[in-house]
Amino acid sequence: MNRIRALNRVGLLMKNIGHTALPFLGKLIPVTLLQLEDTVIVDLKSEKCGYFAAILGVGNVKNISYPQLRFLRKNNIDNNYKLFESKLINLSNIEIGLKFSVDHFIVNQYVDITGYSKGKGFAGVMKRHNFKGLRASHGVSIAHRSQGSTGQCQDPGKVFKGKKMAGHLGTKRITVQNMKIVLIDNKASIIAVKGNNVPGYCNSYIFIRDANKKIMRENLLLE
Repeated sequence: MNRIRALNRVGLLMKNIGHTALPFLGKLIPVTLLQLEDTVIVDLKSEKCGYFAAILGVGNVKNISYPQLRFLRKNNIDNNYKLFESKLINLSNIEIGLKFSVDHFIVNQYVDITGYSKGKGFAGVMKRHNFKGLRASHGVSIAHRSQGSTGQCQDPGKVFKGKKMAGHLGTKRITVQNMKIVLIDNKASIIAVKGNNVPGYCNSYIFIRDANKKIMRENLLLE
């Protein structure tokens, strides 16, 4: 059976609106709620760009960059859409003006979610890399959470690139794979995915697409 990715389906940009719990088999399971705003295809990319993709606009952004605003006006679009791109295998059954709803996904489907993790500023090695720290006594006075020695004595006498040290933590592009959709609310345009490990903070945008490593059962295949 082919992977669902081979069905040439568009990925969508959704808003992470929070977490809750849903009853399932007599117990509560944690879920993350994702909301889909008005989404429409505003342009397409073909062989001229070297790959196939759909450029979609979502929502209505107040502060929009001038290049994006110029792109929208050039395509005779009055709304200030937030633009994003979804790569495709080909452009069959894909056309400009096509709108999407939460019916694009179905219950029990697995999806991959991409977003940016929460920024936590400057962090030490214990928080950033899970170091155990130095001893609590026996010669260590005020450096219990430090990383200790980082280099060598004379040969080679330097700190190698990539050494785990203190620094900026968070704000990285992260993809969480194989998250299961457990509920779809068409009226509120919301889907609930199992788990609370979706990257990003509340009201941030995440990119959701069909799972790349999960094979969809025959009774869940879409057109």
